[in-house]
Amino acid sequence: MNFRPILFISGILISVLGVSMLIPMFTDLYFGHEDWKIFALCILFTVFFGGLLTMSNHSRAPFQMSVRQGFMITALSWLLISLFGAIPFWFSTLDLSFTDALFESISGITTTGSTIIVGLDTAPPGILIWRALLQWLGGIGIIVMALSILPLLKVGGMQLFKTESSENEKALPRARELATMICIIYLALTFLCCMAYYSVGMEMFDAIAHAMTTIATGGFSTRDASLGAFSGTYADMVAVLFILTSAIPFVLYLKAIRGKPLLLVKDGQVRTFLGVIAIMTLFISFHLVGTLDISLSDSLRTTLFNVVTIITGTGYSNANFNAGSPLLIVLFFVMMFIGGCAGSTTCSVKIFRYQILFSTIKHQIQKLTHPHGVFIIRYNGQAISDDVPVSVIGFVCLYFLSFAGIAFLLLLTGLDILTALSGAATSISNVGPGLGDIIGPSGTFQPLSNASKWILSVGMLLGRLELFTLFILFSPRFWRI
Repeated sequence: MNFRPILFISGILISVLGVSMLIPMFTDLYFGHEDWKIFALCILFTVFFGGLLTMSNHSRAPFQMSVRQGFMITALSWLLISLFGAIPFWFSTLDLSFTDALFESISGITTTGSTIIVGLDTAPPGILIWRALLQWLGGIGIIVMALSILPLLKVGGMQLFKTESSENEKALPRARELATMICIIYLALTFLCCMAYYSVGMEMFDAIAHAMTTIATGGFSTRDASLGAFSGTYADMVAVLFILTSAIPFVLYLKAIRGKPLLLVKDGQVRTFLGVIAIMTLFISFHLVGTLDISLSDSLRTTLFNVVTIITGTGYSNANFNAGSPLLIVLFFVMMFIGGCAGSTTCSVKIFRYQILFSTIKHQIQKLTHPHGVFIIRYNGQAISDDVPVSVIGFVCLYFLSFAGIAFLLLLTGLDILTALSGAATSISNVGPGLGDIIGPSGTFQPLSNASKWILSVGMLLGRLELFTLFILFSPRFWRI
């Protein structure tokens, strides 16, 4: 395998990460915090290493990328960015161990939102912005990966969206213009979200940080109480609006700009996604009204916020849903495995895979009842190839097997069953907080052992990279020439 293209692209991404550290450095300078020196040294080290990789592997001849190189670039780049992103945490005045620093970095770049930092209200401003920036960069990276890499690698049924991001589709521009337009839309949504947070009473610093983590559906906050610190404002409703916006395929926004706005409401994946949220919100709201002394309007508002943040894997919180009935705990646990739409910044299994699974089940029932009939599996009204259901079924099986494996390993580290199960779910689904008193909405992952944190870190990367992208590297056949 020719590793030069892999190292060249990884070097560019590391250099971009190093340059982005200027933002937290200037933030600490503005607020007069001494950590600006740490970021300055991290910039020099990261840019030097990234530049060295780039220059030493540069070639005048165009690179020819293979599928194997695509897998390697995806896995290696996310691993290296996680490692270099941890350096500011490790050397900051927070005095974190390397394990904690790497955990926080992986949680950021994978937009998981699980944190080990206690005392966010008094944390250095540069670190708070760096956490938000990691999630923001991870969010745009997820979109690019979903539109350009995963369809070509045919990971978990993502080949279904290859034609939607193809250069041959007249409704879309060429690949480079597509990436540029997606970035512009991403920036525009971040700006609008920031202004919306500011207009409902957030200070500009908090508005900027929360806008980045909202659009990335990451969930890192500048406050220990998360968005609960802004109760009495409409910050929760702003979050719901822009989280839902970010959970919709970004390609649909591009098509809307190009004269096809109705696709936003006609897309089957979007309608199913919004329908699931509506059903869950209504069911839980009426359940709360029937069991607690709470008005329907307050119940709807609180429930909508928590349902949206958990299903999309954003991880914000404004209420401790652990305090609810066992039924609520089960429902919130189940919602961790749903996810948003493909081609968005969200995580977990994703809606389209459940749609294909149900269509496949329906197809099998039809074949059993009418053996001589001809039935075609369709998605969004279009017939799909036979390899898509197979890919989706393989992905879902591996997903839940990986979840069970992570939960089992966490149990071996001494965690109770609720913490182990919810920790495994929140890591592989990139949700953020788990369930229970330790890692629930009112807790952090700091009390966990180093072994638990390493297991969860691997789980976060597995979930974010769609499992197969990492697992395939352990196959001997992958390395054969």
